[in-house]
Amino acid sequence: MSQHRSLRASSTLGAKRNVLKRFERVELMRKRSQWTEGRRVTGLPKTKPEE
Repeated sequence: MSQHRSLRASSTLGAKRNVLKRFERVELMRKRSQWTEGRRVTGLPKTKPEE
């Protein structure tokens, strides 16, 4: 007997996200050494998520 896919646990779905939240983009830019302190968080460049 199979289980409907909407009833699976959320951890098994694991969809890839293409849009990051602002704080995630800042963290990723810091990790990549693209962030300078004192920079405004608005108008950030597009940041592709890690693969």
